[in-house]
Amino acid sequence: MAKRVGRYTIQMEKMPSINGFAAVCGKKEAEGPLGQYFDYTFDDTTLGEDSWEKAESQLQTESVNKALEKAGIIASEVDYIFAGDLLNQCISSTFGLRSLDIPFLGQYGACSTMAQTLALSSIMVETGVANNCIAVTSSHFCSAERQFRFPLEYGGQRTPTAQWTVTGSGAIVVGSGKGPFVSAVTIGRMIDLGIKDANNMGAAMAPAAASTLMDFFNDTSTGPENYDLILTGDLGEVGSKLLLELLERENIDIAGKHSDCGLLIYHQKEQDVHAGGSGCGCSASVLCSVILNKLRQGELENVLFMATGALMSPTSSQQGESIPSVAHLIYLKRNM
Repeated sequence: MAKRVGRYTIQMEKMPSINGFAAVCGKKEAEGPLGQYFDYTFDDTTLGEDSWEKAESQLQTESVNKALEKAGIIASEVDYIFAGDLLNQCISSTFGLRSLDIPFLGQYGACSTMAQTLALSSIMVETGVANNCIAVTSSHFCSAERQFRFPLEYGGQRTPTAQWTVTGSGAIVVGSGKGPFVSAVTIGRMIDLGIKDANNMGAAMAPAAASTLMDFFNDTSTGPENYDLILTGDLGEVGSKLLLELLERENIDIAGKHSDCGLLIYHQKEQDVHAGGSGCGCSASVLCSVILNKLRQGELENVLFMATGALMSPTSSQQGESIPSVAHLIYLKRNM
């Protein structure tokens, strides 16, 4: 059974297995360096729907169905589905998954949602409450721009620190099997250092990433040298540099082990994404494609996956509030 290690980390003794995973993305993501790893990509960002929001819901439908297929099970064999997205009331998840008839637990962790849903799915399987769970999230560039910034028709100028919301979804089926395995999870604390710029998410989220990673290292008495890869969710160019600086102040050097999903998913300059990728679908798409495939094939053995989220809304930004952030960490192992 799961047990607490230190103050913030939950150690999995049975170690839930990732039995199926899928990543579904849009045209811009397909043109990036990871395009070959995605299960499906779409040339039309509307996915044949009549709104961006409906298109995003379809991304979740596609990723979950593909993950189920790869896991070799059907929807009726899933006990719980943990899902969330960036839109108000998580409508991408609710409308995209309502036809599956699976007990549903909606989540909001902003861009940390992939780690949050995977953590909760793993805990449910580890404790024996569930045999199979699904963790899924999504984002869509156009729906996110409409809600958080400016509708595309406005033609607003993007700042250099802005990141490009990924049009994509990632889904994972968690159960018992041959792995890769979830070895531990660290639930992050909310960190708020007073950043108010909604176009600089990297700066807002980097302190939360540093906090969670240090909590994990302290709880487990390990360090960067124990892992092949330390993967953050979507700090982008600005946030990644800040994360390294914050950790260096604590005498922790992860420079040789760190990568960021927001820097991996696009060709930075050629695709004009400014500071990198972002959105729930960013870390979900990268994790559920190249990273889990490399774990399964033995190219990676021990990975720390840490998705970061800015816990803001358009209303809080308009009212001048700062941006609290959170990061959740998942320790993934190839073997038990």
